Amino acid sequence: MPAYPIQEHKFDVVVVGAGGAGLRATFGLAQKGLQTACLTKVFPTRSHTVAAQGGISAALGNMGEDDWRFHFYDTIKGSDWLGDQDAIEYMCREAIPAVIELEHQGVPFSRTEDGKIYQRPFGGMTTHYGKGTAQRTCAAADRTGHAILHTLYQQALAHQAQFFIEYFALDLIMDEEGVCRGVLALNMAEGTLHLFRAHGVVLATGGYGRAYFSATSAHTCTGDGGGMALRAGLGLQDMEFVQFHPTGIYGAGCLITEGVRGEGGILRNSNGERFMERYAPNAKDLASRDVVSRAMTIEIREGRGVGEHKDHIHLDLTHLDPKDIHEKLPGIAESARIFAGVDVTKQPIPVIPTVHYNMGGIPTNYHGEVVQLKDGNPDAVVPGLYAIGEAACVSVHGANRLGSNSLLDLVVFGRAVANRCAETIKPGAPHKSLAADACEKSLANLDRLRHANGSLPTAQIRLNMQRAMQKDAAVFRTGESLAEGVKAIRDIHASFADVRVSDRSLVWNSDLIETLELQNLLGQALVTIVSAENRKESRGAHAREDYPERDDEHWLKHTICWLDEQGNTRIDYRPVHMYTLTGDVEVVPPKKRVY
Repeated sequence: MPAYPIQEHKFDVVVVGAGGAGLRATFGLAQKGLQTACLTKVFPTRSHTVAAQGGISAALGNMGEDDWRFHFYDTIKGSDWLGDQDAIEYMCREAIPAVIELEHQGVPFSRTEDGKIYQRPFGGMTTHYGKGTAQRTCAAADRTGHAILHTLYQQALAHQAQFFIEYFALDLIMDEEGVCRGVLALNMAEGTLHLFRAHGVVLATGGYGRAYFSATSAHTCTGDGGGMALRAGLGLQDMEFVQFHPTGIYGAGCLITEGVRGEGGILRNSNGERFMERYAPNAKDLASRDVVSRAMTIEIREGRGVGEHKDHIHLDLTHLDPKDIHEKLPGIAESARIFAGVDVTKQPIPVIPTVHYNMGGIPTNYHGEVVQLKDGNPDAVVPGLYAIGEAACVSVHGANRLGSNSLLDLVVFGRAVANRCAETIKPGAPHKSLAADACEKSLANLDRLRHANGSLPTAQIRLNMQRAMQKDAAVFRTGESLAEGVKAIRDIHASFADVRVSDRSLVWNSDLIETLELQNLLGQALVTIVSAENRKESRGAHAREDYPERDDEHWLKHTICWLDEQGNTRIDYRPVHMYTLTGDVEVVPPKKRVY
């Protein structure tokens, strides 16, 4: 292997990823006086948080009665009782100060007549424990993620955080005691290698939606943090729970926010019927996402789909006032025109359920500290390692995330991790020396892929994986489809040994970067489908036709799945936290989930 010179940098904390979670952590850490580096493979304001449309939930009560305890209840019900109730309490209570902070930091929220933050209804968000509809989702028109991301980037710059932009994180550097000591990264523009030493490494790398053929995710959503965690020997939690957003634009996959239904948009089948009344008589089009996705899929299966192939559904806005559309949903009108060729004031938007969010990820507690099963302790902290946002599984979303809880998850836990690091890391503390071969394994992997000369181009393996995941780990699952999927993904995962990379350089080698991203995707695709085959029940987004009921007796537990270098998987479990942090709320016991 050729020698790869490595430049070393020393920081108190290194954040990997510059989306909403990464930037909230970066600016929070810098504000606390910790020397902070943020590595990101794309320019910060190009991070996928920029695509979040509908809003961020918080029980502010600006547009009617609300209470964070109602939000707590809705989130647990949405999670189908797989969410950890201590973490959910933390998130829903902290939502209110976190959103007010965002407003003070400069997020240009839409306003009510009397100048308060505008809030819209969203799926699964209720008042009085399911009795009324809550207007809880704080919105900046239909570009809320864009507004939040730009504001947080400005704040991070104002607090002198250091950014390393277009650096691709290769691997976590763990010592022999299992402590995370830093991260190895490739500067894509120069082709140089950099070791970032830190007392805390925060993974904020987003989801792995691109493991599927049709996803609302950007092409950069390759779950690099989860891939790095698997290679570091850590298990990932609840990976079988993949959220399909009911309304991706048919053919393009582009997201049409739930805010459209919050503002009065209606789903219709080929008969022009508002079919959601049959599936969710109370919440109708604002039932939770897994319920709406399955209802749409059933309509299509039973022959009531629209279009030439009867394979999608119409989202109708034609009855809404064009002035309201222009004011509250300007981006949606534009997306529908560009990607579907429709004028939403006159024609419905063609939509289909599309992969949107990963409930599973790197297991953490509500401080953002990564936890693993160790010596019988399900909550053993991995020293020096943190994870936040979609890359993490604090399990506030359980088996199904409620819309507008994801932007909340980013800011609440980005803030929590900054607070935790400030308590536990002393600014400027010396770094322990590393073993001479600490980076060897990672360099060997990089070198092998850079010179890979097999028979399969990266794009071919990636397409095989995406098609298999779309076919066998979809909205509805059966034992048979999952078994086929496991076999297919195992074969595709093994075929990566025969990958071919055509460019041997290190400078702007997009072929090599896509191959490294594919390696991250393949690991997560495999643990996802193995975990799904293993879970013999239906819960939230995981709907099995051979096990249509939720089974709390056997399956009220988190799946943890490990993957070794040979491609073997191993599964174990962590208990769901059926307790709260304080006496301000009571544990919500499991009951049937209906909308």
